[in-house]
Amino acid sequence: MRQFHALSLAAALALALPAGSAFAQATDLSVGPQYDTTHVYVPPQDFDRFVASVVATFGGHTSHQGVFQVTPTPSRTISQLVLTPVGTISVFGFKTPIPYPFGDERTGYLVTDMDAAVESARQNGAAVTVSIFPDPIGRDAVIQWPGGVNMQLYWHVRAPHYGALQTVPENRVDVSPDKADEFVHSFTAFSHGKIVSDNLNAPGEEIGEPGGHFRLVRIESGFGRIAVYVTDGHLPYPYGREMTGYEVKDLHATLAKAQAAGVKLLVPPVTAGGRESAMLRFPGGYIAEIHQLLGQ
Repeated sequence: MRQFHALSLAAALALALPAGSAFAQATDLSVGPQYDTTHVYVPPQDFDRFVASVVATFGGHTSHQGVFQVTPTPSRTISQLVLTPVGTISVFGFKTPIPYPFGDERTGYLVTDMDAAVESARQNGAAVTVSIFPDPIGRDAVIQWPGGVNMQLYWHVRAPHYGALQTVPENRVDVSPDKADEFVHSFTAFSHGKIVSDNLNAPGEEIGEPGGHFRLVRIESGFGRIAVYVTDGHLPYPYGREMTGYEVKDLHATLAKAQAAGVKLLVPPVTAGGRESAMLRFPGGYIAEIHQLLGQ
């Protein structure tokens, strides 16, 4: 029988960072994209199959699996970290009902100072939907940016030692035109990020609308990459359901590995916007975009 512990979302994954002095709000509070995770919730019966399919597709390794309490109110979930060369995934398979609002946060961002990070998020337009709560090895909070984008922030006591990623994944955010500028302004200010590009006429092929166009904003910061998809919301399935886009060196070889591991190809490779991309659904229902940059 697995031992049950009371831990936060991130504590369950045994990530950590040493304590430091208070940071001014103007300080960059990020640590590195290898410590920023996509949060994936899968049914418990699909948990092991999902983890195995991710490793088979992208390579990498996993943390120890256990059953934990990862929320400030009572709950139980299987929890495991999957560290791949193209991005890190926090996997949760809840055995109990999931307390609100957990399950809506798309990512976990490691910060150097939790109090400073939460205050900076507030001052830059975010709402704190789950106030800071302690765990045995750190502290956690959940915030929501303009446009309804939910993220977890976390801070831990012991330093992790993960190598740099081979490629940095993109957090794919869908925001309405009403809130797009507000989200971009708020997040770049918080993250000390920069707008890499703001394309008002990105090809519709990237969102399943051949011949159409939409706005695509790309942001980079110490937290990694964000691709902001600004659309009218008329998206065909599965577009808009994917949270992360993974860059690989050989798209077709990776797709072959994925399909051999039981991953379903939802959208065959499409060439647009300087990349060849496809959409996948992993066991347990997780949908991801996967792409290879052209000319590399």
